[in-house]
Amino acid sequence: MSFGQNVVATKIELLKYKRSSQVAEMVQKILDDKRKVLLKNIEEMIEEASRARGGIWDPLQDIYSSVNEAYLSLGSSTVDSVAESTPPVMEVDVKVRRVVDVKVPVLEVTEKDTKSMPYGFADTNSSVDRASKQIKVLLPQICKAAEYENTILSLAKALEKTQKLLNALENIIIPQYKQRVRFILATLEEREREEFAKLKKLKESMEKRK
Repeated sequence: MSFGQNVVATKIELLKYKRSSQVAEMVQKILDDKRKVLLKNIEEMIEEASRARGGIWDPLQDIYSSVNEAYLSLGSSTVDSVAESTPPVMEVDVKVRRVVDVKVPVLEVTEKDTKSMPYGFADTNSSVDRASKQIKVLLPQICKAAEYENTILSLAKALEKTQKLLNALENIIIPQYKQRVRFILATLEEREREEFAKLKKLKESMEKRK
């Protein structure tokens, strides 16, 4: 419906705008409830993300130190060769779940083989072994932190969209519906007064003729 069109002051139009206003207010209530739930979930995810991030920085520093030690002791060509020839032993599966009608990713880390190291020991040293063990332990935590961060972004986008719709309903659509209802009511009342005045004059004129 275009709000730029002229309003036709009839009882049918009055009924139509009243119903449209009621529907808009119902949608407003639903969107407001959704906004509150989104805010609550975002707050919870921020707390979870903060905890997840807090638990990975120190282990990451240890991993960087181990890798740096491996490069210094073995040389970049050896470490890069080991990295390129080593088959992956961990997989990250991406699934999807819904939070307040918003699709968010769920990351699941699985290990292919936990019994042995995926590389030979002849050309490596303890720093490579240490870094490999550390990253295997830390990777699920890193993925969980990334999952929380992505969820926050997705929920924030949904919240922004919901808030825009709420603003449009509260500040534009519902006020214009109500304004049109008031205009039609006032116009119909004015017509009734005019009709009443005409009937009164007609009655007075007929009485004078008698």
